[in-house]
Amino acid sequence: HVQLVESGVGSVQSGGSLRLSCAASIDTYSTYCMGWFRQAPGKEREGVATLDDDGRAFYADSVKGRFTISRDSAKNILYLQMDSLKPEDTALYYCAATVRPCTLIAREYSGWGQGTQVTVS
Repeated sequence: HVQLVESGVGSVQSGGSLRLSCAASIDTYSTYCMGWFRQAPGKEREGVATLDDDGRAFYADSVKGRFTISRDSAKNILYLQMDSLKPEDTALYYCAATVRPCTLIAREYSGWGQGTQVTVS
């Protein structure tokens, strides 16, 4: 059973930075891949970054070099540091968890947070 709660709602100018957090209540006996996804109005939900239990990160091409996914395992918090933000990064951002291998495909994830809005102007 997984419960995820995002925080870090923010508005920022182009070129600025924001950090999102996701507090996870998670079954410690399972291996999870954690991911960040986003959905802009009128668009499908897309994968942004994933992080597996071994600490391996994977990024969508659109955010590579600008976003960093990380985890505080002791506190069960997942982070997404977003730098050099662009207006096209504006979206509702979700954290998600899956017991399957890491992927940027949203339908492979069974646990989802409620989403947090990021607006870049």
